[in-house]
Amino acid sequence: MRLASRFGAASLVRRDRPLTRDELAHYVPSVFSEEKHESRSERYTYIPTITLLDNLQREGFQPFFACQTRVRDLNKRDHTKHMLRLRREGQITGKQVPEIILLNSHDGSSSYQMLPGLFRFVCQNGLVCGETFGEVRVPHKGNVVDKVIEGAYEVLGIFDRVEEKRDAMQSLLLPPPAQQAFARAALT
Repeated sequence: MRLASRFGAASLVRRDRPLTRDELAHYVPSVFSEEKHESRSERYTYIPTITLLDNLQREGFQPFFACQTRVRDLNKRDHTKHMLRLRREGQITGKQVPEIILLNSHDGSSSYQMLPGLFRFVCQNGLVCGETFGEVRVPHKGNVVDKVIEGAYEVLGIFDRVEEKRDAMQSLLLPPPAQQAFARAALT
């Protein structure tokens, strides 16, 4: 997965359980911003991250990782770019898990982005591999509410289809000769 965003020396929090609102408020206060930054024009449409998070939590997705960029201008601290990673509560520490990456800002530094993916833990040092599929990007312009809601349901629908296909593939049992042929083909 290649994330088209950079968080360098960010303020972050990660847990093996859902993050509380207090933890989010402490580490990523921009999630709770109630309005756009004062530098934004009338054409800029505010997309409230906390409202999106509440809706995703109702669908069973909980934040387990959150970060936001550091700012030089403290006036932008509550509006800067932030990222939330969400998984279904019972799958936060699972071996192969669907995950939603949510990016947003309220100061014009980022469009609203929602990236669904399926991730698998490879080894104990924290290496993760995975694949993102689909992506929702909504610029902060015009009537965005319908686009954001439609995008969220599109992402949830993608997860349903991917889980069905994954279950079907995992139920296939190859006989040993086919396993060896498959392995040889994968190595060449």
